[in-house]
Amino acid sequence: QVQLVESGGGLVQPGGSLRLSCAASGFTLDYYAIGWFRQAPGKEREGVSCISSSDGSTYYADSVKGRFTISRDNAKNTVYLQMNSLKPEDTAVYYCAAPRLAGVEPMFVITEYDYWGQGTQVTVSS
Repeated sequence: QVQLVESGGGLVQPGGSLRLSCAASGFTLDYYAIGWFRQAPGKEREGVSCISSSDGSTYYADSVKGRFTISRDNAKNTVYLQMNSLKPEDTAVYYCAAPRLAGVEPMFVITEYDYWGQGTQVTVSS
């Protein structure tokens, strides 16, 4: 059974940092592209970052470029999202997602992702 579990969210002051984890079970994560998305209250879910399955290329939304870093640890079957210089507008529920097929590169197309975690809340506030 494929499962994605996010962790690492919490309350942080503006300018602070958090590291989110996305632990996978039921499949070998390094063969799959993984995306991080977020959804703030009253807003649509948006792509934040994704990492390619083929060569590990990374992609970021303009709003987080230079502040967030996505990485994967294949030995732990986990993908991370390091978030630095956090802003109040980063407040949202963060989700990781994976496509059903290995080798597919959905980028930020939400409908191309089949497996989603339950989400972890990130709140940036003083």
